[in-house]
Amino acid sequence: MTTASGTREVAAPRSRVWRALAVLEPYCAVCDVSYVVEGERSGTGARFVCVPGRLAGDESPRDGAPRGEIVEWEPERLVATRLELTPETWTTRIELADAGDGATRVTITLTHAPRRPRLADRLARRAMQQLVQRTVDGELDKLPAHVEQVAAG
Repeated sequence: MTTASGTREVAAPRSRVWRALAVLEPYCAVCDVSYVVEGERSGTGARFVCVPGRLAGDESPRDGAPRGEIVEWEPERLVATRLELTPETWTTRIELADAGDGATRVTITLTHAPRRPRLADRLARRAMQQLVQRTVDGELDKLPAHVEQVAAG
């Protein structure tokens, strides 16, 4: 298992940051990812499928598309999702806290776990640690665009 974390402040109130990061919309232009949600769009237990790009109105995700679930949900404070891919599981935990004067501190923790650990995974541990940290840093870099998307919508 490999975990990385990072924190940034965003110049927006926590309620807006929450809407930008925790509520699953059908399409995220920042990430260019479509979400097909089964049942409720939010809350612990909400299940979803995600696919790259924008799905057409009647299009369904292909078989084998990554499936996810919201595993923790504390409104305007914490959301965690687990995304199942064939060889691995990715868990993303997003924590929000007030940072003063309408700003929000966002902490993202990402955990990668192979579904069947192998010796090669141990040998590639450093490379995986770098990949997971780069992914966290990339997600933190996108925070302003996510918040802008909500503000514009």
